[in-house]
Amino acid sequence: MRCHYACGSTEHTISRRAFLGGAASALGLSVLTQPTLAKELSSQEKRVLMIFLHGGVSQLETWDPKPGTNTGGPFQAIPTSVPGVHISELLPHTAKLMHKIALIRGLNTAEDDHGKGSIIMHTGRRQEPGITYPHLGAACARLLGREDNPLPGYIHITPRGNGGVNEADAAFLGPRFASVSLDDGKAPANIDRPAGLTADADRLRHELRLKASQRFLERRRTAQTEAYTQTYDQAAQLMRQKALFDSSNEPAKIRDRYGRHDFGRHCLMARRLLEGGATFVKISHSNYDTHHENFDFHIEQLGEFDGPFATLLEDLDLRGLLDSTLIIVMSEFGRTPNINRLYGRDHWSKAWSIAVAGCGIKGGAVHGKTNANGTAVVDGQVDGGHLFHTYFKALGLDPKKNYYVDQRPIPMADPKAFAIKEVLA
Repeated sequence: MRCHYACGSTEHTISRRAFLGGAASALGLSVLTQPTLAKELSSQEKRVLMIFLHGGVSQLETWDPKPGTNTGGPFQAIPTSVPGVHISELLPHTAKLMHKIALIRGLNTAEDDHGKGSIIMHTGRRQEPGITYPHLGAACARLLGREDNPLPGYIHITPRGNGGVNEADAAFLGPRFASVSLDDGKAPANIDRPAGLTADADRLRHELRLKASQRFLERRRTAQTEAYTQTYDQAAQLMRQKALFDSSNEPAKIRDRYGRHDFGRHCLMARRLLEGGATFVKISHSNYDTHHENFDFHIEQLGEFDGPFATLLEDLDLRGLLDSTLIIVMSEFGRTPNINRLYGRDHWSKAWSIAVAGCGIKGGAVHGKTNANGTAVVDGQVDGGHLFHTYFKALGLDPKKNYYVDQRPIPMADPKAFAIKEVLA
């Protein structure tokens, strides 16, 4: 949904995408929900949760406040559970969990365009002619996902009115690893078997399709045909796991802790998916593009973000999943230290911050420093390439290895960058 306080960029609207056929609409939304399996997965597998604060959240109202300066705005910095580390007073619940979170305060991505900034943060690279790099979600689906996992590798919980499959996210990795969007975190339509179709008839239809698909694949196997065939198998898994999408079976006090608003429901859905074996889950929270009335809108947006995020972090920890789940909270860029005449902050990529937690991360660590009024990085400057090296290292992957596309080696992460060791456990 386009917010009236945002700039006019089309990047603020996630376009509706049709699913690839009826069966593809269920591409991997099924999950395994048995508690014993969740415990087993927590010790054997690694996964990622990305929370994308769409539009560009202000670092000055979140992770790197500058109270009392000409750029600081009206909010104070508050102490956290880590002595000496302060964040904005708009994040009181998160502040209590800072010992589990690391801050990267020295980001300079040098790209103030929404679309291009988002590409840097999702791929670790700037746009290059002749090649498109896969999103982190697709890379993790490829490198961390199990072959027999009934879930898609890359799940995106989107705001209302958005859903589908985005093949572009997977680039050369192929459509099997593309993101699959859950519109408003709800179960897809047509999840039930048609009333006029019996279970036996459905089984016979499925067997006939398998024979036809196998015969076709013997002659014309491609990444696209394999992905198309896989959608049917995953659709069948989904139909057997319909209860996953019904959060009414969660205790009322849990739903209240997360919040009955959209973002709270989406965080609860993310926890259920991760607990059920999902490899990569992304939640989009919109819209932080505060070109005017920045402070009022950050009170509203962060008031919605803070409690559910802290609850999700605590829940993952209590359920034994935090140590194996890398958590990333990011935007496409930050916001200008200077406050414009409309009491807003504009796009700013020269000195901003993100937060990471969980798998492979040293809780309470802070890397990078900006100057007194937040206009420049003065220590520990990093960019998107450094972030990707850090993510891969935290997950136990070697960022210096290559993908191979038609025997052409393509580095997994920017070879000019390196991991931020100060935030790695």
